[in-house]
Amino acid sequence: MKFKYKGVIFDLDGTLVDTLDDIAASMNRALKTRGYPEHPPVDYKSKVGWGIKRLAFLSLPEEARSDEMAALLAADSAAYYAETPFVHSKPYPGISEVLSSLRQMKIKTAVLTNKPDPVAQKVIAGLFPHGTFDIVRGETMEGSRKPDPSCVWDLLLELNLSPADIIFIGDSEIDMETAVSAGCFPLGVSWGYRSQETILSGGAKRIIQTPKELLDFF
Repeated sequence: MKFKYKGVIFDLDGTLVDTLDDIAASMNRALKTRGYPEHPPVDYKSKVGWGIKRLAFLSLPEEARSDEMAALLAADSAAYYAETPFVHSKPYPGISEVLSSLRQMKIKTAVLTNKPDPVAQKVIAGLFPHGTFDIVRGETMEGSRKPDPSCVWDLLLELNLSPADIIFIGDSEIDMETAVSAGCFPLGVSWGYRSQETILSGGAKRIIQTPKELLDFF
């Protein structure tokens, strides 16, 4: 049905923006500072998505993994990342054009990411024109995070939309699990950090190969 959907919630890392090199640089700097081995950027593809504390935990050597050390490493990495949030990061090809089309069509848009909120705000503000999104929401101390559906429902209250009105688009099983739990349409992307098999295992109903395919839903 034409115009069935009235809004889109986007994941950030691996969906809107290729942030992997900047994520890797900040975490590697934190690891090096504390005397732990660094990782090549490609190794972070399977580690991102759950939030920076989980990323820090998975980046530590197994014998050094503890909640305490992960918290320290996460704080270090977040501070480094906030200093240089988009040295290498850039929107995926076609993303900016699709976002412009959605605005012209009066489709509401939001960003929901497990990246710390201050960094998420900086990345979006630095890479997209002001007003591109109705809401940008990252992880906060008091808020829930993906895959908890309540973080989606909070956004929907602000957007004045229902779950059935929303396409939730992302590149990971975490995004798809969030979408399914919240009652939104789970749409995967092929250009991000997880395999298509992993995205499908999370509950994706469809995986698009290019950003422009999103417009087919409207």
